[in-house]
Amino acid sequence: MTGVLFGVYLLVSGIFQLSSALGTHASTGLRVMAFISGTLSILLGLLCFRSALESVLLLAVWIGTGWLFRGITLTLAAAGDPYMPARGWLLFAGIASTLGGIVLIASPFKSVAVLTVLAGCWLLALGVTEIVTAFRLRGHARSVPRT
Repeated sequence: MTGVLFGVYLLVSGIFQLSSALGTHASTGLRVMAFISGTLSILLGLLCFRSALESVLLLAVWIGTGWLFRGITLTLAAAGDPYMPARGWLLFAGIASTLGGIVLIASPFKSVAVLTVLAGCWLLALGVTEIVTAFRLRGHARSVPRT
């Protein structure tokens, strides 16, 4: 089911990118990149409908590539600006994201299983945090006098 949803996402995203490339007044370079990206997105989306295994592989490579590019960008930005706030944390996040992307691309099936568990734990922690925050806000709202 995840593969089908990912395929639908890629198809819809590709269609919007193609329409953006053909209908905007952006520079030629940006339009060409949007056209190439949209076309690849549609092709990858269609591949997701072939089999669940291929869609999981594509999803892992897609996430890994995104992490790799984001990690490289963060690392270069943090290393290049000595006055950047939280520079150390950004450098750490960039290196961790780069390494995570490399691992996800190199071993996609094992990495997706680990990623699923980590995402589940993260979402549980996020849910608990949001529930606690909601109760605290509710208590705070009750203690504020109404005018």
